[in-house]
Amino acid sequence: MKKDFSKKALEDFRLIDEATKNNDEQAYAELMRRYKKPVYHMVLKMVRNVDDAEDLTIEAFAKAFKSLHRFKKDYTFSTWLFRIATNNAIDFIRKKKLETLSLNTSFKDDNGDSVNIDVEDNNLDPQEEAIKEQKKELVRQFVTKLPPKYQRLVKLRYFQEFSYDEIAKELDAPLGTVKAQLHRARELMYELVKNKKEHI
Repeated sequence: MKKDFSKKALEDFRLIDEATKNNDEQAYAELMRRYKKPVYHMVLKMVRNVDDAEDLTIEAFAKAFKSLHRFKKDYTFSTWLFRIATNNAIDFIRKKKLETLSLNTSFKDDNGDSVNIDVEDNNLDPQEEAIKEQKKELVRQFVTKLPPKYQRLVKLRYFQEFSYDEIAKELDAPLGTVKAQLHRARELMYELVKNKKEHI
């Protein structure tokens, strides 16, 4: 284990202990407050879409908090979190590019191993299907706790994978309203991610 962790990294470790051992909601909230913006900006650079970046930021925190009890303090929390967020964004980009081009790029996974992405057809392989289902399951954990009007929006967006335009047509609502309400639904999901009592 490294001995030269920064003051911030040591404070992160303390918060992680509070969150995992004492189920301290404030500790989860503080971890999210510290890293929500940097994670969002990093993901935004990768996906170049504000709405997708917000979605993926929620997913990254949900995945990180779900696995927080497995976090080992041999590297910083921020490094671990950014890896989760990066891999999540890569999965998203990979899925989105399936119909338009093949990717043959090497990335590093959480173990530092090279992972080649080489997509040659439009069908998801079993691993990709599993990733897709995992994401849906993550969102499903939180969606039932949203107010009904947001539940439908989130289900159309995440489970049926409608575009914003398609959702607007389906609900016969202005595009701006759909975007605003989905933004609010995401904010509510951030709050639910922070409140982990039911999910640990």
